[in-house]
Amino acid sequence: MADDIQFNLQGLDGVVQKMRGLAPKLQRSGLRKAARRAMNIVRDAARDAAKVIDDPETKEKIWKNIITQEATKQSRREGGVVMRVGVRGGAGANQHSKDASGNPGGDTRHWRYIEFGTQFTPAAPFMRPAFANNIDPVTSRFASELMSEIDIALR
Repeated sequence: MADDIQFNLQGLDGVVQKMRGLAPKLQRSGLRKAARRAMNIVRDAARDAAKVIDDPETKEKIWKNIITQEATKQSRREGGVVMRVGVRGGAGANQHSKDASGNPGGDTRHWRYIEFGTQFTPAAPFMRPAFANNIDPVTSRFASELMSEIDIALR
C-alpha cells in the first residue's frame, strides 16, 4: 500500500499560546473544526478528480462516497486531532459479504484498484494528488480557521 502523507505546522507560536489558555474541550473542538474545514479542500479536489474517472455507464459513483472524517482512535494515540479524507466503504476490498450498496455512490470498493493499479492495469491516482497538490491551501486554511475558532472561544 501507499505511505501516509503527513506534515507538521511550524511558526504558529502565537496560536499555540492562545490555545493553551483554553479549556481542553474547547481546544479539541476548535482543532476539529479547523482541521475538518481545511481537509474539505482535499475532499473537494478528490471528488473533482473522481468525477473525471468515474464510468458514466455504471450506477456506482466514487466521488459521492468521498468523505472527510476524524480518525478518533489515531487522534487519541497521537494526542491531538487526526482528520482524514477517504472513500466510504473503501476498506472492504475482499469482503464480499459486506453490503456497501447503502452508500450514496453505491458499492465503490473497486476505487483502490484505480488508485493503486494492479498487475494488469496502471494506477490512475486521484486521492493522493488531491492532497499533494493542495498542501499550501490546506495549511493556510487550517491556520486561519484555527485563529478564528480561538478568537471565538476567548470571547
